[in-house]
Amino acid sequence: MATSTLLPNSRTESDGSAVIRVLSYNIRSMRDDTDALARIISACAPDLVLIQEAPRFFRWRKKLARLAAASGQVVLTGGATAAGPAILCSLRATVERTEDVLLPLTPGQHRRGFATAVVRFGGARVGVLSCHLSLRKDERREQAGMLLDRLAGLGVEHAIAGGDLNESPDGPAFRLLSGALQDCRAVAPWGGEETWRYSEPHRRIDAVFATKGIEVLGCGVPLDQPGVTRADLIAATDHLPVLAALRVPAA
Repeated sequence: MATSTLLPNSRTESDGSAVIRVLSYNIRSMRDDTDALARIISACAPDLVLIQEAPRFFRWRKKLARLAAASGQVVLTGGATAAGPAILCSLRATVERTEDVLLPLTPGQHRRGFATAVVRFGGARVGVLSCHLSLRKDERREQAGMLLDRLAGLGVEHAIAGGDLNESPDGPAFRLLSGALQDCRAVAPWGGEETWRYSEPHRRIDAVFATKGIEVLGCGVPLDQPGVTRADLIAATDHLPVLAALRVPAA
């Protein structure tokens, strides 16, 4: 059963570990109410924002930078250079490196990619990846394997991945990821569950994952987060965001 208490605030512990907030959000290329979108991100007070469907065309950098500034973040990496995924971060993060990765293109399908980074919070060092998997079942499964390979290639002990998987937890790509990583919502359910409200029944197709050494303190749709309103959630984009609170051990 999901808890309704508030997630812990970000902080650095005396042992060097860090409690961080991670938000994963498909923003539909900012085609909806961008003020509502910025209010939601700000209210969640994230240290990392894993974006899917960031603007990719005319003046995309300016649009993404405007969203970051309006929501108290800075652009870390991604956007058109990763075919849509992007990462924003708070000033609390110390950035070691970033890399945008384009995945193999299947004819007739949209190009997909990963936005990746390695960052530090206090004494904690963590790899980060934002993804948006294919609409095709077979391609999603293959991309999930590439995601795990990419996380392993970051050369860090602790890592976080999040994004729009385009399938529910019983799908093959989702199962591959949840078998190798912690599905944060399943480990410590908090808030709402379904992230895609345009189907019957509604589905959970967006998720945050973490490697085994990270402690999951809570994860779900921030329906009762102070400052997040249902009106803004409906107006901001066609997905609902996923917010996770995680404790990352010191390096």
